[in-house]
Amino acid sequence: MLRNLEIRRFLFSMCGMMSVGLVGAALISFAAVVVVLAISVLLIGASLIFTNWRYREIAKLSQYLQRISGGEYTLDVRDNYEGELSILKNNIYKVTTRLAEQGAVLQEDKIKLTNAISDISHQLKTPLTSMMMMADLLREPQLPDAKRSEFTHNIQVQLERIDWLVSSLLKLSKIDAGTVVFKREEIAVKDLIQRALKPLLIPIDIKELTISVRGEDTVTFVGDRNWTVEALINIFKNCIEHTPEKGSLAVTFSENALFTEIMITDTGKGIAKEDLPYIFKRFYKGKNASEESVGIGLAMAHSIITKQNGSIEVSSILGEGTEFRIQFFKGII
Repeated sequence: MLRNLEIRRFLFSMCGMMSVGLVGAALISFAAVVVVLAISVLLIGASLIFTNWRYREIAKLSQYLQRISGGEYTLDVRDNYEGELSILKNNIYKVTTRLAEQGAVLQEDKIKLTNAISDISHQLKTPLTSMMMMADLLREPQLPDAKRSEFTHNIQVQLERIDWLVSSLLKLSKIDAGTVVFKREEIAVKDLIQRALKPLLIPIDIKELTISVRGEDTVTFVGDRNWTVEALINIFKNCIEHTPEKGSLAVTFSENALFTEIMITDTGKGIAKEDLPYIFKRFYKGKNASEESVGIGLAMAHSIITKQNGSIEVSSILGEGTEFRIQFFKGII
């Protein structure tokens, strides 16, 4: 401890004050000298003992911080005493807890990123392999024109699928990163549904599906028009994909004091009970999913809706159909 410059300065100051006190006491009497000397020794000794204790506590905290820097976040130095050291210990513990939480989140993000890259590479590998094979076949000079046209069309379909996948992943990444700023504007639900159904009219006509939309023209909610249309398009796509020819798709909407609700019901194949908890999980494909399904559309719809103070639930009966229930709340709950 005496190697510390602060301690040496402290002792020098105390000894200086003791010398001055002894000189003054000597002018009074020998007994005064003894009293001053005894008090000075006691004060210096008590100060050294107290200072030594504080330095030991600081040394413990230093070792504690070194262990934290090494990644050991489970240490606990809190105590129930009052004083600056106790406050310092508690604050260090709070910072350590935050670091542990941030470390866990970062680790979780790394796992998610690894899984996402793996899933993306898997999703891209299949169409790319298919296009490479068809491109090799197109090099054959004796290839019939009908086959050449078929392969060219298939390559175009696969390229459109890759373009949609990459575009969807970029949108999801923006939402996850929090870089998307959702607008807060009043939206008429009827107009919103019409906008979402418009780009899907061709597959609806091909399957000869019956579409019914019921609800008051005055029903509205506050949100982002374009992003919500994107969410509804993905839900409608899922319903159309799993609904057989000449089936039906019903959309109803209503509003009350708490929320605006949109119900989307189809007469499709339905979703297996064991798949329902994972239906909004990214890249998840249920038992009844088609080969073209990527498992990203419903995940995007879920992210868009929940980011706008909304919720989405799904219920289904195999062989009878599926119902999506969307609610946009008027206040934060």
